[in-house]
Amino acid sequence: MSPKRVDKAARRQEILAAAVRVFARKGFAAARIDDVAAEAGIAKGSVYLYFDSRDALLEAAFDAHAARVADTLAGADDSAEPLDQLATLIRATVTMLAEDADLARIQLDLWSTPLDIAGVYRDYRARIGALLREAELRPGLDPDRTATVIIGAIEGCLVQWLLDPQISLLELADPIVEVCVEGLR
Repeated sequence: MSPKRVDKAARRQEILAAAVRVFARKGFAAARIDDVAAEAGIAKGSVYLYFDSRDALLEAAFDAHAARVADTLAGADDSAEPLDQLATLIRATVTMLAEDADLARIQLDLWSTPLDIAGVYRDYRARIGALLREAELRPGLDPDRTATVIIGAIEGCLVQWLLDPQISLLELADPIVEVCVEGLR
């Protein structure tokens, strides 16, 4: 009987998905490699074949989240008016977060880690700030500070959604656009 062949890329993704579920359920501080292995249905040592540590798992989850944010930023329609692009970007971001509640939940853990999450926020603020500069807002309105406020509105709604199951994050996309984009017109 020949040994079972394992698709290493698929196994790595399975372990990462299990880690995200465990981190979301238990919190990063309380999660253990044993928990991730059990969630993935593999031996603890198998996790270490793909990830050096629990921190490496968190970093890989962060990298996956950062890649999704970058894809969202890159997916904006450059032919639309800047504020219309911003509205589309906000809706895409909210949808991305709502589609993966576990990853959104561990984002809270990411805020308290030494990972460079600030870099992702800088990129996001820069993209929004560029759209606001292109929109030629009223004098005295700082595009970079306004970008920070828009991200704060999205993040604030994210936190409320995670804490209160009666809130629908997807249903908040239009109100965020109304306040943060239409309010600028």
